[in-house]
Amino acid sequence: MDTAALNTLLCPICGLDFSTRGGHSVSCANSHSFDIARQGYLNLLTGHGTKFVPDTAAMVAARDAFLDAGHYRPLADGLVDTVGPLLSDSAASSNTGSGTPEPALPVVVDAGTGTGWYLHQLLAGLDRDGRPAPAAVGLDISKFALRRAARRNPGAVNVVWDLWRELPLGAGTADVVLVIFAPRNSAEFARILKPGGHLVVVTPMPGHLAEIADAAGLLGIQEDKEAALGESFGAEFDLVNSRELAVPLQLAPADVGNVSLMGPAGHHLDAVALGDRLAGLPALTEATAAFRISVFEVAAARA
Repeated sequence: MDTAALNTLLCPICGLDFSTRGGHSVSCANSHSFDIARQGYLNLLTGHGTKFVPDTAAMVAARDAFLDAGHYRPLADGLVDTVGPLLSDSAASSNTGSGTPEPALPVVVDAGTGTGWYLHQLLAGLDRDGRPAPAAVGLDISKFALRRAARRNPGAVNVVWDLWRELPLGAGTADVVLVIFAPRNSAEFARILKPGGHLVVVTPMPGHLAEIADAAGLLGIQEDKEAALGESFGAEFDLVNSRELAVPLQLAPADVGNVSLMGPAGHHLDAVALGDRLAGLPALTEATAAFRISVFEVAAARA
């Protein structure tokens, strides 16, 4: 795990920094200690844990299979194009006049990292572009997902956490917060972002995968989703810019099945009904993935 990323974390019990960071655990000055799982992730959930149902092992495997097939690689490339300049601007701003020979690494927090696929593509894309790799923190509620995320991004700090709770990170520690099809805790995102930091949000657009919606049991996308997104961040953030991305796909029945299982429908999937729907599909089905990448900054009133 990257030390710079570990330094952003706070004890979820008392809010102190973790002063001891051994190979198998972290602990604070009040001796609250948390073990690092042998799979490489850190579980900081305490007390009642969470009321939300984490993604299952089967749902996580379906997501990895779909993403590893490359269907959403254009979205990953779009994230590299979006986040890379933000990190460069943040680094330039933080180092202006500082006189420090070794500038601190920028920090990316992937809120709802899942299996870490998007974060991995971002880090790899920045490396290809010759940009320095940021320190990275991945948060997710599913231990099954984080086992894969820790293997995929061993340098990142992958933390089991409920995004609707106060985040276990210090105020003003993140340069960029990523939210890719994940819960949006706007007040906490604003708190952990540095001055001049940015929130990058990916949402599906109306018509996203509409061609397979019935077969995959997908929910429809509300027509006013962009307006609703802006309203959800209105008190804490201002919209800087957004771009739309349409990706044509050729999906085999197995791909459609993975789409069904990897999303919210996977929690209550009727396997028999899904099998019947998939059996009626052709060898390849044309579909379009439609995304919006939105960039926000902390509202001037809060900054």
